Amino acid sequence: MMYQREYKQKLKVAMVGIGSHAYRNLLPALNYLPVELCAVCNRSNEEILVNTARQYGCRHYMDSQKMFENEKLDAVFICTPASVQPHIAAQAFAAGVNVFVEKPPAENSEQILQMIKDRGSLVAVAGFKKAFMPATDKAIEIVNNPKYGVPDSILAVYPVKLPDNGKDILKNKEYTKWHKNSCHPLSFMLAVGGKVSYVTSHVGKNSGICIIEFENGIIGNLHLATGPQPNEMYNIYGNSWNVKIDNTTRVIFNRGIPFDYGHTESFISEGEDYGAILWEPQNCLSTLENKALFIQGIYGEMKYFCDCILEKKVPERGSLEFALRVMKVCEAALFSEGKRIKIEEN
Repeated sequence: MMYQREYKQKLKVAMVGIGSHAYRNLLPALNYLPVELCAVCNRSNEEILVNTARQYGCRHYMDSQKMFENEKLDAVFICTPASVQPHIAAQAFAAGVNVFVEKPPAENSEQILQMIKDRGSLVAVAGFKKAFMPATDKAIEIVNNPKYGVPDSILAVYPVKLPDNGKDILKNKEYTKWHKNSCHPLSFMLAVGGKVSYVTSHVGKNSGICIIEFENGIIGNLHLATGPQPNEMYNIYGNSWNVKIDNTTRVIFNRGIPFDYGHTESFISEGEDYGAILWEPQNCLSTLENKALFIQGIYGEMKYFCDCILEKKVPERGSLEFALRVMKVCEAALFSEGKRIKIEEN
C-alpha cells in the first residue's frame, strides 16, 4: 500500500459530519488514501468545525449545499445520522460528486431505493466495515475456492437486541438501535453467503435469533448475544472444514484430519495438508496490520471506494444494492415475529 503523500493521482474530497466517529476513524484513515481533503462540513458546533479545518488545512462549511456549490469535488465522505444522509447524498449526486456514506446509509429500504435512483452512473459505497475486514476477505477467499465448496451454514454472534414490537416500528417508520447495529453482523453474513431468500426471527426475554435462508442453500443463524465484550464471533461451516473468526482479530481455518473412529491414535496428521491454520495480528511492531483502522475494515471500505472512482468500475462490495439487501433483512427480522418472511428483489 501507499501513504497519502506518495500518491501521484489524488481525488479532491470533502467530509460531511466530523463528530467522534469521523474524527477517530475516517479522518485518520485519509492518511492512507489517494485523496486531498478540500473541505469539512458540520451543521453544529462551529468551534469544532473551525478547529478541525485548521488542523487539516482545509476549508469549512456549515451548509453542505453551499459546499457542493463552491467546491470542485470528486467525492464526499458522509458521516452523519442516518436520518439526513439520503438528503446530503442527493445533494452530492446532483452536483456530480461520488458518495461514500456511513452505515446504514438511510433509515429504511425506501430511502435506499431513492438513493439508488439519485445515484445515476456515479460511484456510491456504504461503509459496512464488517464486509471489508481482512478476516472477511479470508473467509470469502475460502468460500469461493472450489477446493472447499459452498458452506452449509453460517453462525454470527453479535451484541444487538431485536425489539419485540417490530411491526409497530416498521409501521411508524422508527429508526432503532436494531437498524443501527444489526447491519454489522448482517453485512458480514451477506458478504460471505450472498443473497437472502427468507428470514425468520424469534425474540426472547433479553435475546433472540434470526434464521437467514440464503438463495444458494446456506442456512445462517444470527445469535443476538448479551453479556460483556468481547462477544462478537463468526463461524462458517463446510462439509469437511470450518472457519472461525473470533473478536475480528483471530481467524482459524480448520481442515480436520484423516479420522477413523476407534482407530486413529494421533490428533496430529502427517504433512501440511490437514489440521488448522491460524491468522492473527502481531503486536511486537508498531505497524499497520494491527491497527483498528485496518482490522475493523475502515481502511478497506474507504480504499475500495477510492479505487472504484479512479479505476472507473462499478462497486460490488458495499454498493447501495448491497445496502438495500442488508436493510431488507433487517426489516424482515422486525416484521417476522416467528413467521418466515420472503425477501423480495427489486
